[in-house]
Amino acid sequence: MTDRSDWHSRLQTDRPHSARVWNYLLGGKDHYPVDSETGDAILHTFPEIAAIARQQRSFLVRSVRFLAGEAGIRQFLDIGTGLPTANNTHEVAQSIAPDSKVVYVDNDPIVLAHADALLRSTPEGECAYLDADVRDPKKILAQAARTLDFDQPVALILLGIIGQVSDEEKPEQIVAELIEALPKGSYVALSDGTDTSEKLKTAIAAYNAQSANSYHLRSPEFIGSFFHDLQLVEPGLVRSADWRPDPDSPEVGLDQGHAVGAVGFKA
Repeated sequence: MTDRSDWHSRLQTDRPHSARVWNYLLGGKDHYPVDSETGDAILHTFPEIAAIARQQRSFLVRSVRFLAGEAGIRQFLDIGTGLPTANNTHEVAQSIAPDSKVVYVDNDPIVLAHADALLRSTPEGECAYLDADVRDPKKILAQAARTLDFDQPVALILLGIIGQVSDEEKPEQIVAELIEALPKGSYVALSDGTDTSEKLKTAIAAYNAQSANSYHLRSPEFIGSFFHDLQLVEPGLVRSADWRPDPDSPEVGLDQGHAVGAVGFKA
């Protein structure tokens, strides 16, 4: 948990923020006019962004369902949580395994303000929220250890968060440090947007010019490199919509190839 006393002073309502813009694109209500205006501008340049937002959320649900079910994981470290919406990590995991423990990590004050909505665990399980930045893995790991047992397998979830780390901040080192701390038998679920659309690159560049934080599109090959030394679970690194899709999903067959994802196993 964290001290919430300064969250309001950190809340910037005059500049768009990724968590709030994403919430707008997903049809949520936890955003400010500056966020919806930015979301509309992105939609004008790249209308497919709303479908990608839904696709990414669906990837989270399917990967957590696999991790809690087939993989038998009972501990989850979700970094870059974003605003609570339907089918949050703990809801999906605990619907399969009520004793699952979930630690959420985010540094956005509006997410902190909504933390109570995230922390409604089952009686058998546990949820915790950490106010921390992905760029400080040591802090995250130290505080997460208050809830999670790092002698037992953990599922690390990095959904759309590594794209918020610039090349200069060495995202590959951050991911490697987080994975290094995981015991054998752990998993990593990671997904991010790709640089495979000129229209998307234009839209993100406009967003970065005015946002409180920036997003960095990368090649599928670069994103795949984060899974170095991990065994990829079938079907490997694919479009997020193509990772074990539900047969009746409206995403199946759609040409939305500008986000990729995978789940890796630490043997």
